Amino acid sequence: MLKHVSFLTRDLNATVAFYETLGAVTEKNLTTPEGYRRAVLRLGEGRLQFFQIPEQAPAPHPHWAEHIALHVTGLRALLPTLRAGGVTVTRDLQPSPGGRDMAFVQDPDGRQVELLEA
Repeated sequence: MLKHVSFLTRDLNATVAFYETLGAVTEKNLTTPEGYRRAVLRLGEGRLQFFQIPEQAPAPHPHWAEHIALHVTGLRALLPTLRAGGVTVTRDLQPSPGGRDMAFVQDPDGRQVELLEA
C-alpha cells in the first residue's frame, strides 16, 4: 500500500492552500530538525508530502503524462473558482475516457494535477 508521495515546493504555504482548495486536509505543517519546512496533506487514504528546502527548486515535467490525479466533487463549479484565484488550467473541462468531467491544472510549482469528478 502506498504511504505517501513526496515533492519539493518553492512556497509551502501556497502549495498547502492550493491542495486544501482541492479537498486536502493538512495533517502536519512543521519545521524539521534540519530547518526545512514540511507539510503532509491527506487526500482520502493517500498522502502528499511537500518540503520547502532553501536553494532546492522543484522541477516538475510540464507534460500532462506526468501528473497527480485527484477525485473532486463539483468540478464544474470548482474550475472557475480556481481560475479566478490565478490557477493555470492546462486542459479545460472535458469528458474523461470513462465519461466523467475532467480537467488539468497546475499547482503553484507547475506540477500537473488531473481533476476528475468523483
